[in-house]
Amino acid sequence: MLKRSLCTAVTLASFALSSSLLADDKLVLYTSQPNSDAQQTVDAFQAAYPDIEVEWVRDGTTRLMTRLRSELSAGVSNPDVLLIADSMTMTSLKQEGHLQSYLSPEREAYDEALYDPEGYFYGTKLITTGIVYNTAAEHQPQRWQDLTGPDYEGLVTMPSPLYSGAALIHMAALSDHPDLGMGYYEALQANRAEAQGGNGGVFNAVASGTKPYGIVVDFLPIREAAKGSPVEFVFPEEGVSAVTEPVAIMQGANNLDAAQKFVDFVLSQQGQELVSQQGYLPAHPAVTPPEGFPARDAIQLMPINIEQALEQEETLKQRFSDLFGG
Repeated sequence: MLKRSLCTAVTLASFALSSSLLADDKLVLYTSQPNSDAQQTVDAFQAAYPDIEVEWVRDGTTRLMTRLRSELSAGVSNPDVLLIADSMTMTSLKQEGHLQSYLSPEREAYDEALYDPEGYFYGTKLITTGIVYNTAAEHQPQRWQDLTGPDYEGLVTMPSPLYSGAALIHMAALSDHPDLGMGYYEALQANRAEAQGGNGGVFNAVASGTKPYGIVVDFLPIREAAKGSPVEFVFPEEGVSAVTEPVAIMQGANNLDAAQKFVDFVLSQQGQELVSQQGYLPAHPAVTPPEGFPARDAIQLMPINIEQALEQEETLKQRFSDLFGG
């Protein structure tokens, strides 16, 4: 009996050790990247670190955060690392104590505006929001104000900040712009602009000619124009808003070493070259932008106070809903 108990104990101990080792070698990633981009990112990371297994979950930022917050409220923290659309969401998670600081050595190459000064999250790319038009359209808008003119009445579509983090950041930036403000959205509504759910729907409407003009994130029209889609993207003269797709480590990360390696990788020159290959504007200043993008210093970014925008989030969403519907 004693011998059997001892064998059982040894077996259980061996299983526990084996499970612990397996857990230590696995990284759990939650991301809002498109499926193909997420797979490429994971494949590149695993090529650099073949001993680390990556399990990843992909969904839109809003739905992904609903899942994460539900898990957290149940006392469960599944992901080790997050790679999601916008810094407003990361700031909220930081304020709630769900992220941990990591001072990545790769941060030295970056503009300080692209990462949290305490190291809670780091921007990995610049996804700007500008104007797209169908090349068969009568006009070629160059300014945000153009879309509120009589030539564009009923012809403009845009994403909703109720569904898109980039659209919410864009609304916050424009609302704080001295020459635009909330009155800009009121002018769009008066000009019968229509809201789609997300950026994909906006792009499809403009590419098909259903709506000749739209407000959309840059990579969709730039990438598809290179493939022959009849669209042109414009960086408006007043400037563009941007989301930075930040990466962060969860406070309850089970595999801290692998999480830190992942952060370093996506910020490294190798990781940033992958960003460019995927058709995005890399955050690393030494990495060449993809075809179709202007030089980084030619893009005028609108300033945005993220903490202030976070405080105004519900007000902005409600105002948009009042103007354009839910």
